[in-house]
Amino acid sequence: MTEKRKRGKVVTLVKGLPAEGNDLPALLTQLKSRCGAGGTIKEDHLEIQGDHLETVRSVLSEIGYRTKG
Repeated sequence: MTEKRKRGKVVTLVKGLPAEGNDLPALLTQLKSRCGAGGTIKEDHLEIQGDHLETVRSVLSEIGYRTKG
């Protein structure tokens, strides 16, 4: 996970999740709901609008993913 600026705004990126075997749209919905933010699925990563690193880490850990960075 990382943060980057996109058009002057911060976005939290979730990378490294293979689309195969993962329901990325459902995961994105869960993350957006917990963060209270918008987001989207881009090519190979999820983007959550705003600085939500800790919340995203927490949610991913709760559902069994290991996180780094």
